[in-house]
Amino acid sequence: MKDWRYHFAEHRGTLLAAGVFVLMFIIYASNHSAGFSSNVVTTASNKSVLLALVAMAQTMVVLTAGIDLSVGMVVVLTNCVASWIVVGSGLTTMAGIFGVLLTGVVCGGINGLIVIYGRLQPIVTTIATGAVFFGVALALRPFPGGGEINEDLADSITGKLPGGIPASLVCLILIVLIVWVPFRRSVYGRAAYAVGSSEVAAYMSGVPIREGKFAAYVLSGLLASLGGLFLTFFTYSGEASAANGGNYTLYSIAAVVLGGVSLFGGSGSAVGAIFGAFMFSTIGDLLFVFDVEPLWQPLFRGVVLVAAISLGAIRLFQIRNRLDLFG
Repeated sequence: MKDWRYHFAEHRGTLLAAGVFVLMFIIYASNHSAGFSSNVVTTASNKSVLLALVAMAQTMVVLTAGIDLSVGMVVVLTNCVASWIVVGSGLTTMAGIFGVLLTGVVCGGINGLIVIYGRLQPIVTTIATGAVFFGVALALRPFPGGGEINEDLADSITGKLPGGIPASLVCLILIVLIVWVPFRRSVYGRAAYAVGSSEVAAYMSGVPIREGKFAAYVLSGLLASLGGLFLTFFTYSGEASAANGGNYTLYSIAAVVLGGVSLFGGSGSAVGAIFGAFMFSTIGDLLFVFDVEPLWQPLFRGVVLVAAISLGAIRLFQIRNRLDLFG
């Protein structure tokens, strides 16, 4: 019985986020003019998967008790890189995709090295590196545009599989299985959680804190680059937009909070952040379906975010012992 309570408490945020998302999406689909159709589901999936990838990237850093304010700029940078090199077909496209992912890994590695060995606060570090990443993106794409993007691959990613299943959603599931699950079960994944809970205690216990933090930042860059790659497939172009970069960063933090990931670190799951991203994306869809004035929509999004953060803070204030998070 105690094991059941432990596992439920550990995944409570994820389960709550999943339940709220399902309820919200049912309301959205029920009030949509096209109803619960494959086209509606695919369109919603394509919008949500991009934010889900950025939210996963943010989660990696938040678990170590940090916040990555450069994650949106990594998306923008890799989007611009992809618009140049993910062209042609066959091996050329595969080489371009590898180059985009390598760019994200390098960005995440730079953040990790500065935080670990420079001993700077993550929020300060990522503000600076984010500006650098945006500068590089602006040099690559001073004006929006794109080359001969592999349209067959882009269409297959944004389209539907047999049975009306969104291809982008299947890709997201594969990314979770390939990236998140092995990391969560690895020594470095456990180290990232330990660092977020108490870095001093983790060090005293012999946990590889540097390796765990570095792995978290590298995977954050990798996931952000996947977001940039998906953005390129959705838009067929690259754009160095500071506004987009800032929005992706802000929305990723909102999704993390809504998904039950503690901003204090050491608690939560990337799966919860995914459902948080789906929730945040569905909020916008609901506002559209119910014909809410566009000028009021940012207010509603802000109220939801403040409410989520407040609920998370109230729960933490009630905890006297960090171990009680899973008690």
